[in-house]
Amino acid sequence: METNVFKAKLIEEKAKLKQKLASLTDDDLLLEEGRKEELDGKYQAMFFQSEEEVDTIFSSW
Repeated sequence: METNVFKAKLIEEKAKLKQKLASLTDDDLLLEEGRKEELDGKYQAMFFQSEEEVDTIFSSW
């Protein structure tokens, strides 16, 4: 049961983030272990923001 609640919450949060940053795709939101730095760089380039700004956006998510 907890797994279903977690998955539902994750889907809801992804939708909220995609509303804030409309150019994100589902693939952009996948975080595989060891890829955080790669994804941070991708988001920085995509949104023309610093690492700190990207971290702030995603930490609020």
